[in-house]
Amino acid sequence: MNGTGAVTDLVGRFSLRNSRTLRWTVGAGLAAMVAVGLVLLFLLTQATTNRDMYERNYARLFTLNMVIAGLLLVVIIWIAYRLMKRLRQGKFGSRLLVKLAAIFALAGFAPGVLIYVVSYQFVSRSIESWFDVKVEGALDAGLNLGRVTLETLSNDLASKARAAAAQLADTQNVSAALPLERARDQLGASDVILWSGSGQLIAAVGQSRYQLNPERPSQQQFRSARAQKSVTWIDGLDDAVPGEAVNARIKALVLMSSTSLGLLSEPRFLLVTKTLPSTLVEYALAVTEANREYQERALARDGLRRMYIGTLTLSLFLAVFGAVLLAVVLGNQIARPLLLLADGVSQVAAGDLTPKASLQGKDELDGLTRSFADMTQQLADARAAVESSMEQVNAARANLQTILDNLTAGVMVLDAHGVIQSSNPGATRILRVPLAAYEGQRLADIEGMQTFGEKVQAQFDSFLGAQNEHGLDHWQQSFELGNAAAAMTGRQADDAIILVARGAELPGATRLLVFDDISEIVSAQRSQAWGEVARRLAHEIKNPLTPIQLSAERLEMKLTGKVAPAEQALLTKSVKTIVDQVEAMKRLVNEFRDYARLPAAELKPLDLNALVSEVLQLYASEGSQVPVQTELDPRNPRVMGDAQQLRQVLHNLLQNAQDATETAGYTDAEHPVTLKTQCIESTGRVRLSVLDCGTGFPEHILKRAFEPYVTTKTKGTGLGLAVVKKIADEHASRVDIANRVLDGKVVGAQVSLSFAIESVVPV
Repeated sequence: MNGTGAVTDLVGRFSLRNSRTLRWTVGAGLAAMVAVGLVLLFLLTQATTNRDMYERNYARLFTLNMVIAGLLLVVIIWIAYRLMKRLRQGKFGSRLLVKLAAIFALAGFAPGVLIYVVSYQFVSRSIESWFDVKVEGALDAGLNLGRVTLETLSNDLASKARAAAAQLADTQNVSAALPLERARDQLGASDVILWSGSGQLIAAVGQSRYQLNPERPSQQQFRSARAQKSVTWIDGLDDAVPGEAVNARIKALVLMSSTSLGLLSEPRFLLVTKTLPSTLVEYALAVTEANREYQERALARDGLRRMYIGTLTLSLFLAVFGAVLLAVVLGNQIARPLLLLADGVSQVAAGDLTPKASLQGKDELDGLTRSFADMTQQLADARAAVESSMEQVNAARANLQTILDNLTAGVMVLDAHGVIQSSNPGATRILRVPLAAYEGQRLADIEGMQTFGEKVQAQFDSFLGAQNEHGLDHWQQSFELGNAAAAMTGRQADDAIILVARGAELPGATRLLVFDDISEIVSAQRSQAWGEVARRLAHEIKNPLTPIQLSAERLEMKLTGKVAPAEQALLTKSVKTIVDQVEAMKRLVNEFRDYARLPAAELKPLDLNALVSEVLQLYASEGSQVPVQTELDPRNPRVMGDAQQLRQVLHNLLQNAQDATETAGYTDAEHPVTLKTQCIESTGRVRLSVLDCGTGFPEHILKRAFEPYVTTKTKGTGLGLAVVKKIADEHASRVDIANRVLDGKVVGAQVSLSFAIESVVPV
């Protein structure tokens, strides 16, 4: 949020600074244009209305024109220089600005030059034609026509006013309003006023009745009306200004005759006011003004020509300056949103979806920048959501992959044709086939996996065909990989892999195959079966052995001395053979009995190092050709164990290690059997390991080493490691067996057991 706020604040300051600059530029340009326009208007006005003043100040005016023209030229050159400099520097958008400046400059310059050329020709060649005899005669005729028209209107109004005065002659002053109103309507006048001979207002109708002091005719006009019976004049033309509203009126003052014979009766006057038509007044004023200007300009033709040409020249520069200024101002105004958008688009194309700058104006382009900024923000939010989702998916995928990689079971995904899509390391570990290298191939096409792949495919076909009928969601079947798998992995034929597999259908016409190696379970079942067999054999075989031995000894005792020496030797030898074999059978039966009837372990705290030292005293005194050395960890705590059973474990492991080392041909001190203990603090257990320097275990033996009668020795029953495994199980101890490898070569074997310490109760 802090980053977004900083960007927004920066954009706001940028927009504010640019808007201030833009307002200042536009204001300065408009002020300059208005000032120059006013100067031109002033010069033109002075040139046409005040010839004497123009002639006196012509040099100053000309100099001012040149200075202004020079300033405008300098500004135009400076603007052009800035644009070319931006273009040479290769700044983004400079070509657009130059193009806009050229367009606006041409838009102002080309028409200006055209008008200038035409106007110059017109002024230089045609101004003399303005001052010919026909124009002057036409102006005089227009003036005369206006005078005649006004005189005609005046005479007509005077005649009508006298007639109206005759009708109102006997009207009393107090009741004169209504007759005056009728007279006004008949005359079409705007005002009708009744005046006394002394200039006192008697009655008024029309607009004058609303005035407290209506305009009174002068005494001269009263005298003229008394002498001539009527007088007319035009009011409002002398003060008229061309182009402004003019209220010109014809006024007729008429002496009213009276029928009263009184000597003291006072004469009355009737004033009729009629507004002149506005069109007539405008035409009259226009003709008058045109005649006046014609007369003035006729006296100043050369100066007028020079003034017009100078004004045209300055107007051309003003047009060009205005066009270039508009090009820069409007170009920036138009280009700034476009450049902002172009920069934003380039950033988005590069993958940058950070908040983009926008303009706060009200026009469409500024709105477009805001819409683009909103779009990029939405894209950024969408990408953040997608990235978050992808992170979750990747995390879930990583978790799933970790689970699959650490599963002891094998997992494979197959398509409808049995082609391997993916597999986990557990599948490779169980099948002993690098399945990752065979992805994209059919399982049945892998060497050694033909039978397994075909059976799996058949199971899937059968399951999918009967799925709707039985409503099952998976199938389960056990498989045994025998000679073919053994040939692939280099093992012997008696080392078969027993699998239990489960299959199910996945979305997308893919199939899931999960299988596990149950060889150890089968091995445990075999061990249990062998225990039962051993128990029964011990019961069935041991009973006849003693009578057989006693009968042979009794037979020897009865026949000794009663047969010939040759037969006596044969008898002695035969009896000895019988007795020896019976003893061997007894030992075998005892081993079976011990394996089958191994008592439950009584776990008590004991010092494993002391127990090892006690057992090794026996091996030091027996004079074995293979020495035994120890590496005891003094940090070992007391462990939970049965001392009697652990002694048997040590005897079995040490005897096997010595036999393996001696079989390998090592009987010197450089190849001893090593018995070591080690405290594993991280797991809270103590490890006991026996290491030999023999030839190691064959690969097919490692998997079944703890089964009864599985051995690599030419003599022995193969029950030693089976007893060790059974005792380890009683102690909740894990027993591991592996070959020792140095530089890629097997240099011996190692058997390890781990025991719980005293404070940990074994499970």
